[in-house]
Amino acid sequence: MLKQLILDNELPVGTQLLELEAAARLGMSRTPVREAMVRLEQEGMVELRPRHGMRVLPLSGNALAEIYEVITALEGAAAETVARKGAAAEDILAMRAAVAEMDTALMRDDLMAWSQADECFHRLLVKAAGNARLAALVDQVWDQSHRARMMTLRLRPKPVDSNKDHAALLEAIIARDPARSRGIHDAHRRKAAVLLVDLVDRLGLKQF
Repeated sequence: MLKQLILDNELPVGTQLLELEAAARLGMSRTPVREAMVRLEQEGMVELRPRHGMRVLPLSGNALAEIYEVITALEGAAAETVARKGAAAEDILAMRAAVAEMDTALMRDDLMAWSQADECFHRLLVKAAGNARLAALVDQVWDQSHRARMMTLRLRPKPVDSNKDHAALLEAIIARDPARSRGIHDAHRRKAAVLLVDLVDRLGLKQF
């Protein structure tokens, strides 16, 4: 629960939270809260301070670039695998529905709904590859990218081109073209990385 609050930027960078305050907020005792804070420190999200609880740590532009480099490589491999072996009909339908939801969300100017549909598409893509170890590795880096995306969601241009990329990737997968699927995916992720890192550097978002 604490981790989700951080990822959704409800506990912004720099937030100080005592164990007692966190326990009251979550409606539980201090022992599990303390254990959760220790795990979050191990994951690099917070810093623990004696008698001061935890402080939410920043995510640097450089760290964000590294995260996207890893995500691009892993998800690109998934896109290539799905296109090569062929996606199940239900996976195609689910990804098509996610693309449609992204389009609808943009027409409503609902960036939060767009972000959720975008994340859904990428998770469906990884799932369709049928590689549990690959999926586990992607999960390890998804959290930090989600955090950055939430912080910059309303600072970036309207993601119309991103929707077009998703639709093109889906068509390449349906056509069972591994090279084209990998190329579209990797270009899409690299554009996103450049955009987000540029926002951090250009606008001086010290919270990262």
